[in-house]
Amino acid sequence: MLSVKPQPLHHFAAASPQHRHRRPVPSRRYAGHLSPRAAVVSNFHLPMLSKKVKNRISVDDIKSLQLITAIKTPYLPDGRFDTEAYDSLMNMQIEDGVEAVIVGGTTGEGQLMSWDEHIMLIAHTINCFGGSIKVIGNTGSNSTREAIHATEQGFIVGMHAALHINPYYGKTSSEGLVSHFNSVLPMGPTIIYNVPSRTGQDISPSVIYSIASSPNLAGIKECMGNDRIKQYTDNGIVAWSGNDDECHEARWDHGATGVISVASNLVPGLMRQLIFEGKNPSLNSKLMPLIEWLFKEPNPIGLNTALAQLGVVRPVFRLPYVPLPLPKRIAFVELVNEIGREHFVGDNDVQVLADDDFIVLGRY
Repeated sequence: MLSVKPQPLHHFAAASPQHRHRRPVPSRRYAGHLSPRAAVVSNFHLPMLSKKVKNRISVDDIKSLQLITAIKTPYLPDGRFDTEAYDSLMNMQIEDGVEAVIVGGTTGEGQLMSWDEHIMLIAHTINCFGGSIKVIGNTGSNSTREAIHATEQGFIVGMHAALHINPYYGKTSSEGLVSHFNSVLPMGPTIIYNVPSRTGQDISPSVIYSIASSPNLAGIKECMGNDRIKQYTDNGIVAWSGNDDECHEARWDHGATGVISVASNLVPGLMRQLIFEGKNPSLNSKLMPLIEWLFKEPNPIGLNTALAQLGVVRPVFRLPYVPLPLPKRIAFVELVNEIGREHFVGDNDVQVLADDDFIVLGRY
């Protein structure tokens, strides 16, 4: 086996002619005393920005969005993305007046994707639909390093804005939250997402006020109720309701710009009417049984079941999500008939699927 004799450090300091003007390498006895200058350079890792990115838009364009759908990700029987079904869902959203989509959010099961899948789906969405609808990529993570890397990739492939959650499970301090968000805000328009029921930690208003001076802060998706939303809107911070059951009052009584919605996957036209066309308690009441049904179990279990029974996606689940039980599947068909099949996405008749109709995958 070929062996290489270790060379003393001064061997490499004796530069060849083409390297003669490089900084001399210190002798071994001083090597341990070098100052780690990179560790104290402000913004050492600069964001990967490009003014040539396709469909680049302003923060104000994001702030004005009223109806944003947290879009579902459909699957093939082997667990890969069903891009044909996904494209159909996207077209139905566009046709019914939805202004933007969240790609790979909780509803879109970003938590079950590899980062390769995640960025691929963002790129596919912006490439196919970016001229017709705003594309907001969920590139948040409980790891700041991963959030930075994914957000750089998302903006490079052309997403219009990023959605960022606070670090979950391995929670941090308020100061840590500010630092985490300030690490990603320089990259482009950003929506902060506060959902303590999932993260185990509330993003307090003091944190939002600390980052509010960033020109890239578009606003906050707030799930802590309408009083919190009003607190933000009274102070000039854009807020979207993250709760379908509260979005009507949030929009018309508490100053919310609109809603980031799960229900609009199913009834985008009715949700647009609810958000755009003035106070409508009658329509809100009409939709409430459907919204309550959707969230009987953690999202996106209800939505996945509903879209499968409407025949617009294959009945394929990635574990740990499983279909709703039969009585709730029957209840959904009754809700569709009460509201009117014509208001729901797709053209197929709604049906009650049997247990054996579903495919549940642990490996994908």
